Amino acid sequence: MHILLERAAPGRVAVIRHDRDAVEIEEAELPELVRAEEVAARPRWVWSDTRTWYPPLLRAGVRVERCVDLRLSHAILRASTLSARSGLALAPPGSWDDAAHLEEAPVPTSATLFDLDAADSTTTRAQTAALPSAAAEFAAQQDAAATSTEPGRLRLLLAAESAGALIAAEMRHAGLPYSVERHDALLTQLLGPRPRYGRPAIMEELVTRLRDLLETPGLNPDSPPEVLKALQRAGLMATSTRSWELRELDHPAIPPLLRYKKLSRLYSANGWVWLDTWVADGRFRPDYLPGGVVTGRWATRGGGALQLPKEVRGAVVADPGWKLVVADAAQLEPRILTGLAGDTAMAAAGRGRDLYAGIVATGAVAERAQAKVAMLGAMYGATTGDSGRLMPRLARAFPRAVRLVEDAARTGENGGVVTSRLGRSSPPPGAGWRNSQSAASGAESTPADERRARSQARDWGRFTRNFVVQASAAEWALCWMAELRNRLAELTPAGESLTAGPHLVYFLHDEVIVHAPAESADAVAAAVTESAALAGRLLFGGFPVDFPVTAAIVDSYGEAK
Repeated sequence: MHILLERAAPGRVAVIRHDRDAVEIEEAELPELVRAEEVAARPRWVWSDTRTWYPPLLRAGVRVERCVDLRLSHAILRASTLSARSGLALAPPGSWDDAAHLEEAPVPTSATLFDLDAADSTTTRAQTAALPSAAAEFAAQQDAAATSTEPGRLRLLLAAESAGALIAAEMRHAGLPYSVERHDALLTQLLGPRPRYGRPAIMEELVTRLRDLLETPGLNPDSPPEVLKALQRAGLMATSTRSWELRELDHPAIPPLLRYKKLSRLYSANGWVWLDTWVADGRFRPDYLPGGVVTGRWATRGGGALQLPKEVRGAVVADPGWKLVVADAAQLEPRILTGLAGDTAMAAAGRGRDLYAGIVATGAVAERAQAKVAMLGAMYGATTGDSGRLMPRLARAFPRAVRLVEDAARTGENGGVVTSRLGRSSPPPGAGWRNSQSAASGAESTPADERRARSQARDWGRFTRNFVVQASAAEWALCWMAELRNRLAELTPAGESLTAGPHLVYFLHDEVIVHAPAESADAVAAAVTESAALAGRLLFGGFPVDFPVTAAIVDSYGEAK
């Protein structure tokens, strides 16, 4: 059963049930209505935007089991090749399109193809109160799903995406257990005491050493151009200050420079200012953005939750009498590729063991590190170095898997669109890309035009190559979390609030953290692994691809790695 909620007059909400006339209630009455309906009918709530509707319910102690997030669903249905012939997809752009895309990462360019996981979005949230009729939009979405070429898959994706929106709101409400004292101690150990102004003591010591070793008294180590000039004056053939390039150089200044860069990142991204800003009352509450990246991966607004560095994970500490259950999926994207391609040889290589070790056992490569490099090359389109050298071996051993990503790359190079397992489609290349391709094929094209067009085509091909895998992996993760959320609810005493029982508090692509009473931690660990297996079946049916998950029961996040 569906119950649709829509803003009516100021301070009032229209409640529309499928089997009776709409009624209006005061907004203050909504939590009790939702609470009663959850017990009596377990409906699927339909609303414009979970980020708007759900937090007030959570603050009132009301947990919702299921919903339809019209904003997130609109974005999927509007772009999916599975629903391309629907009225919703063919309609001219409107307010729902504006709302659906306000929180998405920008469509990638050749310079940002693999920056799609940016941890923080700086866009502005949709003002969904001004949207047109939610009832009309819901009807259009139901029609689009029903008339699609794969209704079952698309409906599963919409349900998973909406469940993800509920989870994101719940994780923000509950917060990640966080110790200010531990974070301060970790920073002090790494950086020195908190400075009243300027750099911390250990960073300042490194600056002094760098200036002496490079014989540059006024060197600003935070200025890449200055550092690069100093390195070149010291006789080093440096072309950038990227860490991977610096590691190739032999000079006494390189170790302190690398250490300074690492500590500087920690200080600026997760130092004391971050602690003051983002942690309160023993909780870190990042603002998650489900579907915030074009592949369906999440982003965050502020706080950098998707980039919480290892150096401070020891500050994530369970409450007294509670535990953290930290779980992550092993080699998720290669296993997703296995299922997408239906590659039985690769499935057998990963069955019941480390996938990379299984690839070595087939004789395709000699070492586990080579297997990992080869797989990453296949999924990200690396054509040089070790990846390029190992790719032919991988293709001979696992032709179906390699063919799938190669076909996706060719589609992208030709300006086409690719689609994930459940139905999320990649954006088409933009006008600049199309103009470059047209210029290269014109009668007056120059060699420079042709080189630019080929480069941009290859870049877009690398994007679509990875899109099908990364987007499908994001769908698996949503199904995993949605099932786990349901199982955690069963472990919570009836009628109790979300945080009275085990609950999700953190998510990072293929990793979750559950905050659980100590006595239920073992049951939570079992639920984590069982939910992963179910997610695999939801996406790939009976195809025998494993999705192994490790679950560590710890007091601190830092103990899990």
